[in-house]
Amino acid sequence: MEVVGGCKTACQEHVGDLTLVQHDDVEQHRADDERHAPDEALVRRRRDRAQPDCACVSHQRAPSLAEDMGGEVCHFALDYIACMASHGHDHGDGSELSELQLRVRALETVLVEKGYVDSEALDRIVESYETKIGPHVGRRVVARAWSDPGFKTALLDDATAAVGTLGLESVSHHLVAVENTPELHNIVVCTLCSCYPWDMLGLPPVWYKSAPYRSRAVKDPRSVLADFGVELPPETEIRVWDSTAETRFLVVPMRPAGTEAWEEEQLASLVTRDSMIGTGLPGEAAEAA
Repeated sequence: MEVVGGCKTACQEHVGDLTLVQHDDVEQHRADDERHAPDEALVRRRRDRAQPDCACVSHQRAPSLAEDMGGEVCHFALDYIACMASHGHDHGDGSELSELQLRVRALETVLVEKGYVDSEALDRIVESYETKIGPHVGRRVVARAWSDPGFKTALLDDATAAVGTLGLESVSHHLVAVENTPELHNIVVCTLCSCYPWDMLGLPPVWYKSAPYRSRAVKDPRSVLADFGVELPPETEIRVWDSTAETRFLVVPMRPAGTEAWEEEQLASLVTRDSMIGTGLPGEAAEAA
């Protein structure tokens, strides 16, 4: 098993039966990542109440809108998007919003009334993220790589540039694509926090940010994969990629058998979010038939 990225220069702190891995440049890494992560205090307060199943969205697009809103207000907007994106944006009375969503709505009302945020700007951000950001972007990239050898070569050579050739907005960080093969399986983790290819996959799942995943993915990736239902042959090498605030990774899973004549749109339907993290496999052709 090989670990690539920040883990190579990491120090390990043993807590119980887990190994928490931290980078040597922890303080710099945290400072860099504060530009990307939602306000932790606000997240903790909300997490104590509930953990909603939110749509995948990202805060690294529409920078002109986000920057106008400022630090903490921008973080509020990201949490607002994550909690409300999958539930519509009607502001009428009488809804089935959860307690958490009602609290977010109340916070939005206060911030709008005080002039800290513009409700129309929030709506534009939400609309942009619902339609332009999320796993469907990554699926399109992977499907193109499966169907176009030239694009796959370009993607593996310089993913940031290759994604731009599809007419997508440029990613806001250095993106690296890694390919799964019968001999090699890739899995992505962020050992320090939750660095993730937001532009391609939206918000990271809860388990991706959890300490057990972040430590076990480095310590025993094969058992982690087994927990996700991915059983690999003993001879398959597993390579762990450690994301940072500057560099994110996108796994290009193996193309399923029986899809040789499939169109790109059909191929995209087989690509799963977890398969682009490395903790899952794409769907089978028979399942989509």
